[in-house]
Amino acid sequence: MAASLVFRLHDRGPELVREVLLERGWEEYDRRRQEDEDWNLYWRGSTFPTSDYHNLLPWQRLNHHPKTAGITRKDSLVRNLRRMRATFGPSLYNFSPTTFILPNDYTRFLAEYNGLRLTKGPAVYWICKPVDLSRGRGIFIFQDIKELVYDSSVIVQRYVSSPLLISGYKFDLRIYVCVKSFRPLTVYIHQEGLVRFATEKYNLQSLSNLYAHLTNTSINKYGPFYKAEKGKVGPGCKWTMSKFRHFLQGQDINEFLLWQRINNIVTLTLLAIAPSVPSCPNCVELFGFDVLIDSKFKPWLLEVNYSPALTLDCQADVSVKKGLIGDLIDLMNYTSTDVLRDRAYQVLRYRQPCFKTLPGLSTLKQNKFLKKKKPKKASKTLINQSRLFARADYQRYLPPVTAKYRSVTASKTGTGQTLNWILGPHSKTNVFVVNGQTSPAVAPCQLRNGLQDTEVTNHDSTETKADTELSEDTDVFFSIPDSSRGGSNFKASTDSWRLPNIYSRSQRPQKIHVGEPTVLNTQHVPPVRVGGFVRTCPFNAATMKASQHQLDITVIVQELQKLTGRLASGQANENMGTRAEAAEKDCFGSLLWGPTDPPRLSRAFKTS
Repeated sequence: MAASLVFRLHDRGPELVREVLLERGWEEYDRRRQEDEDWNLYWRGSTFPTSDYHNLLPWQRLNHHPKTAGITRKDSLVRNLRRMRATFGPSLYNFSPTTFILPNDYTRFLAEYNGLRLTKGPAVYWICKPVDLSRGRGIFIFQDIKELVYDSSVIVQRYVSSPLLISGYKFDLRIYVCVKSFRPLTVYIHQEGLVRFATEKYNLQSLSNLYAHLTNTSINKYGPFYKAEKGKVGPGCKWTMSKFRHFLQGQDINEFLLWQRINNIVTLTLLAIAPSVPSCPNCVELFGFDVLIDSKFKPWLLEVNYSPALTLDCQADVSVKKGLIGDLIDLMNYTSTDVLRDRAYQVLRYRQPCFKTLPGLSTLKQNKFLKKKKPKKASKTLINQSRLFARADYQRYLPPVTAKYRSVTASKTGTGQTLNWILGPHSKTNVFVVNGQTSPAVAPCQLRNGLQDTEVTNHDSTETKADTELSEDTDVFFSIPDSSRGGSNFKASTDSWRLPNIYSRSQRPQKIHVGEPTVLNTQHVPPVRVGGFVRTCPFNAATMKASQHQLDITVIVQELQKLTGRLASGQANENMGTRAEAAEKDCFGSLLWGPTDPPRLSRAFKTS
């Protein structure tokens, strides 16, 4: 019987991941009959122990990067955005409402509260959230400070009191973001997402009615009007992003600019922690960004969710989340040798972790390998399979997403069929359908040369006096660390793991070093699209260069500002340099995430 990819779930969940992987022909890890390392994907809702990152082997993936709590914990997000605002200015980092962390910032909050009460203007409302709870637990809205009562660390945030409404109901957007790598920074946003509605009409006269002010499904599915028809919203409390796009088409707005501003929120938020996240090539991270749009179509970041919920409460969940997980698996870019796991490396007398581990762990692991019995003579079939797949794997430190595309040209050896079997019939990146017609998002030059490897209210838009004071004395703990100091224990080995050379000199692959992107021809650009995931960073040559190992945040920020400015003005390519430079930028293949059929960025300038 042919080998299968193996997945391992922590605490038996989530069920949706199990369902999708079993449909693709994977098998579930069984501790009773399989060794500790005989798995390809380990999925858990909580953080992984540090040792799991150090012990990762080439065929294994984890669904979390280390040290991302800087944006997923509410108080840490506030500190990091405050620091970035102090560095790059309030006009750029103006997508988060004024926020205070209590009890530490209580005196500053009190000064801001009293100052606003003395100012003539619209009423000001505040929302209080516990820093370490999710699903709407412990949240309340208040106007009078007498109502502020808390018994744990909380954030108090200026309430966006004029949200965009649909049939009188408040809503927000759940944006699914996959960070494939932090070094180089590689970000994908999924085309599908969820629009989450409150189930009672928005009313500032009833601040205690959570069904009118909160959009969390975990709260609204128990509301008295959850199943009732609610104007355009309909029954339930969710839309798909596709339905929201249809709604936007009837609004008199620059739709491209709105999507790009949401994209900017994602990228600028990730830049706040990117320099401090250790490099871990065999990991991906799925974030859930919650974004609110106000009545003037300005997007606001509410929070970033770690391990966003994958439960299926309604048809919209089924439509969005099942495809989301399938596309995420495709982004993990498994190769044919990963199916063989330990056996392939025993046959080739090679076995080495992806990273240099801590001395103690390294010694234990080496001893463990040495104690293993010498494998019996392998069958010819296993040896041939291992050699068949060795060349593609020889060149990887993290298998490129495009590895499966390159197998199209290897149909004579059966590699294409094997990869189709691995990805499964449900995969949207099946090797036999990757061509110019079925993958129009791929740039023509990439098809010619071969796909390349790698990897609150509106008047509060300016920084308040309190924000300025908070920015000046941000804790040193949350400052960007100097990567050159080597403070992290996550150190990549000097050379990539490599299989013994079984090729003639004419076929010998080039030696690849860990920490450097794989280079084919003259480019090493991640694919512009994998299923519903659209690459949003890097999006041009400048951001590609800036997102490498010495992350240049300033350049990325400047390029984002240029791009947003062109979309806002509808500027075409006249100021993009010479024709050759414009052609090179277009050949990069970047798409504008958000619209129904994501256009090339150059076309978006002309039509915006």
